[in-house]
Amino acid sequence: MNDILTFLVLTLFVIMSPGIDTALITKRTMADGQTGGYKMALGLASGSLVHTLAATFGLSALLLQSALAFEIVKYAGAVYLMYLGISAFLSKKSDTGCSAKEEKTKETSAFRQGLVSNVLNPKVAVFFLTFLPQFVQNDQNVTLQLLLMGITYTILAITWFFVFVFFINYLRKWLTTPSVQRFIDKATGVVLIGFGLKLAFEKHK
Repeated sequence: MNDILTFLVLTLFVIMSPGIDTALITKRTMADGQTGGYKMALGLASGSLVHTLAATFGLSALLLQSALAFEIVKYAGAVYLMYLGISAFLSKKSDTGCSAKEEKTKETSAFRQGLVSNVLNPKVAVFFLTFLPQFVQNDQNVTLQLLLMGITYTILAITWFFVFVFFINYLRKWLTTPSVQRFIDKATGVVLIGFGLKLAFEKHK
């Protein structure tokens, strides 16, 4: 029971700490509203499930043992994050309305951005591979334990993301002026570019 409580508490701290996920969700919610934020959150959570399966079935271990594989995924993730950051930094707001088809495309893009940015971040793979095994009981089914912990992490993450989106959307009513939007886009862009650069120059241990 103590191990379960420790796992839940530490997981919540990890999920709620500011990072790439927070920056992506904030930008999307401010730009496209609650629905866009939820789509981004679902994409990020789906990425966590991918890492759960990878860690469970040993793909993450292979990734960490292969310097080449780690470097390929690391740089792909870094480039994608910098692309998102540059897009945010250079984004220009339009006063024209969007059609239903355009809105659907934006929502799909939000999910895809969240999924890709999470899957291509090797630090997430490292986290799952190093964090989850600490709570595994060797006398029980290891695969099942890892799956359950990964699913628990994902459920907690999506719950927090949805709550976060709700409050960001609530504040959005007071923060939708063009000047504030431009500041948020540029600030978010700088954060994402910074994370991308940090990821690119991080050495494989």
